[in-house]
Amino acid sequence: MTEYEPEVAPSELDEIVAAVRRIQQEEGKLPSERDLAEQLNVKRHQLRKALEALRRVGDLEPARSKRAVAALPRYGEELIRLTNPLEVIELRLILEPSLARLASLRASPFEIARIADAASTQDHTRSGEVDLTFHMAIASAARNHLAGEFYKMLRQVGVDARVQVAHTEPATCPKRIGQRDSEHRLIADAIARRDPDAAEAAMRNHLLAVQKRIMERGNAGIAAA
Repeated sequence: MTEYEPEVAPSELDEIVAAVRRIQQEEGKLPSERDLAEQLNVKRHQLRKALEALRRVGDLEPARSKRAVAALPRYGEELIRLTNPLEVIELRLILEPSLARLASLRASPFEIARIADAASTQDHTRSGEVDLTFHMAIASAARNHLAGEFYKMLRQVGVDARVQVAHTEPATCPKRIGQRDSEHRLIADAIARRDPDAAEAAMRNHLLAVQKRIMERGNAGIAAA
């Protein structure tokens, strides 16, 4: 049996949503739910409905699940055994240009800002983590939950050490990271301009570059053997 939560009048909800947006714009980051409720002098159930409304339009990140999430789906081990880096990037080439197109049409200003922030690798950050954050932000902004779940699974397989499409180690080649960031910024700019054709093309070109590096790495490994 779920806990009963009183209804919130639409006018009250709109006022709370507007107040939360002001705090977000002024401070950049929202305080905890308890502190925010006290700051706005509203009930927790009222605030939760306002936060959910903001999440639905993409102005807040999705709420974190209270249950532990497995590192891989239950069939991940079998997928990893069957696949290889080239298959992973081929599937990314099928899926991600369409996600970039959808993101250019559906992303909220908050999501566009998050994509732009993740497009550049800052000092003292892990290159692989930055790359994953950028691509996951686009997948989320596409607002297709099923495609988003498929994409999470694909990246979980891709970052596994036995597949090694992506790494979470610090950047060792500034030139390569700079080139990747440049490609990311082209995608982010197209999404910000609401240009679906350019976003799709920029994502495809970026992933083709990734595919080329994977093939070169594989050829080098064969030559060394």
